Amino acid sequence: MFDVNYKFTCVNRFLNYVKYDTQSDEESTTFPSSEKQLVLSKDLVKELLEIGLKDAYLDEHGYVIATLPSNSGKNVPVIGFIAHVDTSPAVTGLNVNPVIHNNYQGGDIVLPKDTSQVIEVEKNPLLKNMIGFDIITTDGTTLLGADNKAGVAEIVDAMNYLITHPEVKHGTIKVCFTPDEEVGRGTEKFNVEKFGAKYAYTVDGSSRGEIESETFSADGVVVKFIGKNIHPGYAKGKMINSMKIAARFLDSLPKDKLAPEVTEKREGFVHCTNVNGNEEVTTVKFIIRDFETEKLKEYEDFLRDLADKAVAQFPGAKIDFDVKEQYRNMKYVLQNHPQVVDYAVEAMNRLDIEPIQSPIRGGTDGSRLSYMGLPTPNIFAGEHSFHSQLEWIAIQDMEMAVKNIVTLIQVWEEKS
Repeated sequence: MFDVNYKFTCVNRFLNYVKYDTQSDEESTTFPSSEKQLVLSKDLVKELLEIGLKDAYLDEHGYVIATLPSNSGKNVPVIGFIAHVDTSPAVTGLNVNPVIHNNYQGGDIVLPKDTSQVIEVEKNPLLKNMIGFDIITTDGTTLLGADNKAGVAEIVDAMNYLITHPEVKHGTIKVCFTPDEEVGRGTEKFNVEKFGAKYAYTVDGSSRGEIESETFSADGVVVKFIGKNIHPGYAKGKMINSMKIAARFLDSLPKDKLAPEVTEKREGFVHCTNVNGNEEVTTVKFIIRDFETEKLKEYEDFLRDLADKAVAQFPGAKIDFDVKEQYRNMKYVLQNHPQVVDYAVEAMNRLDIEPIQSPIRGGTDGSRLSYMGLPTPNIFAGEHSFHSQLEWIAIQDMEMAVKNIVTLIQVWEEKS
């Protein structure tokens, strides 16, 4: 039974964390990709030490790691809880000014500093479940950072609860706050063996009740169209403009299938994310996604065929086609460890939360961690409309996420 008199700390922590500009940088080659992420990470170490996690430290790669020792006489598997400190490069996270809309009573939410930014009920149907809740938004000029500073705050608060309630039995708990999740590099330097957990959960989901144990499988494709440049005044019969080849190729992509804007649910897609070039070389980048890993090769062969056909129309042109594996559907690992999801469902049932198990049309650090030997589904943090000025989160969902983490830890102890 969760202490009904407990004074949650997650909201105050969250309102402090969002003041830190921790935007990661997708163009950077360093790790972490931006030094400013470490400012928050260093302060998180201080917080963890203050609440009683005596071994908290920041490692050489920018991971915050800490341990809550077991107080159980049972042989309980070591469980990890993971969140990321960085925010999306898509929208600025500088000078975030969070706004609390107390006792929400329905209707669209107009953001005060940029009134053109409106959180519309029509586009956010879950707002209908938030009547009477207290909703945190931005002022309309930045993102909020609930993705994933809410998860960070909730994990810290859950550890604080367990430390201040020693009567609650638990196994050894590991905590990790990572950099660079938003640029797909959050697990790049993660040492599973050193972390020491047998199973883990990322706290980076959206709606109350979400348990995500299935993601897209993902590859990246880079297509380089190589032409021939020459002074345009003397180019007749000699110039091969690579940008025109790329344009021909892009125009040949299907308009009514295989694109994110025309797919949903369990449909995969082929998505052009970047085009950059000149007369000599034009580079086109894609992300390829599907829940069935074998379909990625079909999509990549399809792209290669279109690219070859485009190049064939420009005699003398060349092509470079490169595929890089990004992550794989964590379902294939987690299905071999059903208790990891089953216990998450049990925890939610105890809290009268309806579990929502649905595939993620994307990926999480848990995808990579699962294949690195640490089975890691994703559980809710309460985030909504992330990566935008319209990001929002309910205080009551944050507090419920803390209860869920604590209850999940109890389930693991009881079932051991």
